[in-house]
Amino acid sequence: MAVARPGAHSWRHEISRYQWAVLVATTMGWALDGFDSSLFTQVAGPATTDLLGHPSSFYSGLAVTVFLFGWAVGAIAFGALADYVGRVRVLIIGVLTYSVFTALATLSGEFWHFAVLRFIAGIGSGVELPIGAALVAEAWNNRHRAKASGIMMSGLAIGSFLSAIVYNFVGGFGWRLTLAFGLIPALLVLFIRQHVHEPESTATVKAARAVRKQERAAGARKIAADRFVLTQLFTPPMLRRTVPCTVICIGALFAFWGVTTWTPQIVREIVGEHGVSGNAAVGYVSWATAMLNLGGLIGYASWGFIADKIGRKPTFVMSLVIGIIAVCVLYPFGTSFAAYMWLLPFVGFGVFGVLSGNAVFFPELFGASVRASALAVTNSIGRLFTAAGPLLAGAIATQWFGGSLALATTAVSALIVIAFIGLAFTPETHGEFLFDDNPATSVDGLVAGGIISEGIRP
Repeated sequence: MAVARPGAHSWRHEISRYQWAVLVATTMGWALDGFDSSLFTQVAGPATTDLLGHPSSFYSGLAVTVFLFGWAVGAIAFGALADYVGRVRVLIIGVLTYSVFTALATLSGEFWHFAVLRFIAGIGSGVELPIGAALVAEAWNNRHRAKASGIMMSGLAIGSFLSAIVYNFVGGFGWRLTLAFGLIPALLVLFIRQHVHEPESTATVKAARAVRKQERAAGARKIAADRFVLTQLFTPPMLRRTVPCTVICIGALFAFWGVTTWTPQIVREIVGEHGVSGNAAVGYVSWATAMLNLGGLIGYASWGFIADKIGRKPTFVMSLVIGIIAVCVLYPFGTSFAAYMWLLPFVGFGVFGVLSGNAVFFPELFGASVRASALAVTNSIGRLFTAAGPLLAGAIATQWFGGSLALATTAVSALIVIAFIGLAFTPETHGEFLFDDNPATSVDGLVAGGIISEGIRP
């Protein structure tokens, strides 16, 4: 009889029920956010055609751009709020907002109705990534943190994969019925309310702020940590981390929104050349979306495991190189549906994997007092810079590439190389939280004085 090795299953005993609950809630939240967003990109073309009375790549791109602007606004506003009032309540508000307003978009009678409702849905959607990533980083305060963060990020691909299945079965009934499924995420609120509470770091940060308030009332001088969290991120010493992380996001999101927004339409055009159009193309689009997100799922979930082995920055380089090569091979030269089925998983692995890196790496560069805001700001500025990417691709396809969305998508997505610039100016964390180097200028610096302790060493 085989004898179990001592400690063979010890990793299970390092993870509490609360940590599992946080991982399930945030992964489901990100999955349902991805479900909502992917459903939208699959029906953006048909919805625009129906509301305008004619097809328009420009207005399809505009609808996505409006959503991304809403995402950025919501992330910054709610991310800052979460650093003061806590993660969980803000997460609940976000889930309800994007699910309800996605469903309400089905009632649109004109394009501008549709655009406004998508903007509001975007505000709620923006909550998921910064708060979910911060919550996992703070709850999983052990050596499994990177793995948990990567698994949480895989929720986006899981949701997008599920949306492809839903679209395959209901897409033929029209875009309104398809978007009505966006109401499903509202059910997640019930789970969050019952099983997820604030991490200990929230209480310790609030306690530190209370101490500082008393000290200020007694005449203590003002320090950087007394500033509003958004101000802290854009002044030294945090500025040297905010800017590089933002640059990484800009590069990654150009590629992400380029391929996720336009791949469905490109596939429609490819199969259309073989006489497949209308509802007959639904299956092809859903399969292509599924393959893109299958690769993304692997890229997301494996990122933390790989990063624990070879380091955060080398894993970023791996994802970026794979993403660049896959995009530049597939979109300019892929002329058949089979080519897309074979190569889309590689596109997803590289392009989506970079975003998983953001969720693993960025929380280690900022302290608990500003973490949600930092994740929100870096990703949101990235989205504001790249929000016009879908619109730009639709426009330049007509102006520069003779109507070829594939070439336009390649040009926009190739801007992922910008991420290398930001990566060059970030330190390797080796799996540890790196706080402000100067204890006198940050609430996080109070760790050195014994006031705050997150139990952060893996």
